[in-house]
Amino acid sequence: MIEEYTIFNFITDVGAPIAAALFMGAFIFIIIKKIMEDVVGNTEELKGICSMLVTRIKVMNNDMIRIDVSVSSALDLTPDLKRISRAENFVEDGTIDARRD
Repeated sequence: MIEEYTIFNFITDVGAPIAAALFMGAFIFIIIKKIMEDVVGNTEELKGICSMLVTRIKVMNNDMIRIDVSVSSALDLTPDLKRISRAENFVEDGTIDARRD
């Protein structure tokens, strides 16, 4: 008859210290795996927040350029075209694509 192999049989085969070390190693592996999953999740969350902040900065930049051009136009001043052309959303025909998508 074949005897079932249990934890107790494993301990008697390899010895208590070795079995304890193997179980602790498995436990530490599981804990580190869980911690790493949490860190990766938090990193993805921070990546999303940073992406939203970059989008807000781009919109704010568009608004500042639009306000500057509007004030320059109202005061009959020439807008600073060099600064406007450095904007990310500058279009070749000299206009500004300041749409909020």
